[in-house]
Amino acid sequence: MASPSGAVRPARSLVIFGLIVAALYALVFFTGDKSPTPKLGIDLQGGTRVTLTARTPDGSRPSQDSLRRAQEIIETRVNGLGVSGSEVVVDGDNLVITVPGDDSAQARTLGQTARLYIRPVLGSQVSANTQAQSGQAPAPVAPAPTTPAPVPAAEAPAPQNRPFPAQAPATSEAPAPAPAPAPAPGEGGTQADETATEIQAAKATRQSTDPAVQQQAMATLDCTANDPLAGNDDPALPLVACSTDGTTVYLLGPSIIDGQDIADATSAFNSQQARHEVSLTFKSDASNTWAQFTASNIGKQAAFTLDSKVVSAPVIQGATPAGSATSITGNFTASTAKELANTLKYGSLPLSFQASEAETVSATLGLASLQAGLIAGAIGLVLVLLYCLVYYRMLGILTALSLILSGVLVYAIMVLLGRYIGFTLDLAGIAGLIIGIGMTADSFVVYFERIKDEMREGRTFRSAVPRGWTRARRTILSGNAVSFIAAAVLYVLAVGQVRGFAFTLGLTTILDVVVVFLVTHPLVHLASKSEFWSKPSVNGLGAVTQVARERKAAAGAVASQAKEA
Repeated sequence: MASPSGAVRPARSLVIFGLIVAALYALVFFTGDKSPTPKLGIDLQGGTRVTLTARTPDGSRPSQDSLRRAQEIIETRVNGLGVSGSEVVVDGDNLVITVPGDDSAQARTLGQTARLYIRPVLGSQVSANTQAQSGQAPAPVAPAPTTPAPVPAAEAPAPQNRPFPAQAPATSEAPAPAPAPAPAPGEGGTQADETATEIQAAKATRQSTDPAVQQQAMATLDCTANDPLAGNDDPALPLVACSTDGTTVYLLGPSIIDGQDIADATSAFNSQQARHEVSLTFKSDASNTWAQFTASNIGKQAAFTLDSKVVSAPVIQGATPAGSATSITGNFTASTAKELANTLKYGSLPLSFQASEAETVSATLGLASLQAGLIAGAIGLVLVLLYCLVYYRMLGILTALSLILSGVLVYAIMVLLGRYIGFTLDLAGIAGLIIGIGMTADSFVVYFERIKDEMREGRTFRSAVPRGWTRARRTILSGNAVSFIAAAVLYVLAVGQVRGFAFTLGLTTILDVVVVFLVTHPLVHLASKSEFWSKPSVNGLGAVTQVARERKAAAGAVASQAKEA
């Protein structure tokens, strides 16, 4: 026989649940974009498709291994937890990215090669485009400033596994020979040949070690044109590069740190500087290299280059201790800082890509299907609640209240997951939610039937509740544990929409335990203490009480007969 449970504090449990709901909805309405609706998947709201065409330095076809590796990295960037509903597929020599919604900029960003290097700044000048717009004469190359506007040392670049000299080596080599002109269409040249020629031409001028060629490249570089060198620059050579806003041209030395040395990347808002930043943590060797570099180059600039463009060029104001985080600053918004951090965190692509124009993808199922499914689910839920009211009466009312509160909790979590981890709700995810909520109703049935079992043995409703709960909670926890393990295994092994189904099923399984322990049991416990709710005519347990009386009478009759015998 199960013994009664320990002291129960129903008011405290209900207050805890109320605080959880209040905190969630405070986050919904007062943080992020403050949109109180979940994000929908491609099958419900449509999406945007971008085709990425691979560009190799020598113009050869990309290998399938490189394409598959690029596919995996992009999938991780956009779909780290597997619940954003995005798709990345290999189509011949191309990658096709489809993301929910109509944000084509996001889809293009996913194809960013993300080759990050930290290079010393050897000189800089206003770009030719900016000079033309302002009517200025071309400016000579300016050396790296010695007394620039202060930038915190923590913002200066990070380390690598080899030391770097203070300046790029200037040689007396003759300028690199001009590359052969690209063959015109129809003269035997292919798009791959033209791409390879463009890359080699850009390297010959913008990565030359000849100071005269470097000056000429800085004076003529067009920061508004597409960059053929993007993601294809040689880190062992100097580089002439534009800033991301196109206003400044930099002469940079060879790389001192490679993006592969990044251990982690996060985005945050710097309240003191009132700007968004990307914080980098480097691996041990790179961290030591950065400490040495900053100690010997105080007052000089170092540039963070991403795909051959300068994202940030802060001034080193002091030595950075090994192991310290380094920040990239720039004209970031919260979303662009987060995208850059996510891109750097999961590594650079083995190929560079050129993005096509974005295409709009219509919803495969549409909101009409969603509405129809929700209506069908609502009808089924109403029928279940009516059955519970007829069969359990007062306990059926508690079932309805618990399910409503569970739905309130689930809705807020769906909104927040969409906002913070990119979760999108598709029909597979909705199916997981419905099954999970159905399991919550099963937990109520297990609990109520245990109470009835106790009452059939002759106990009152008040004494049956704690004993029934002691027996029921083991079953509830065991059942939910099995369900959660199944959902976790499915999540790990599955891909695509099946993963979203497993995610929502596992989430609602956890919420089932929360609701049963913090809402349902406390409410039933309070009802058992109430004289009104304990009446058999109110709580619907009169038939069970009658069965207990009949059993007791039968047992008494048997005992009397045995005594007489």
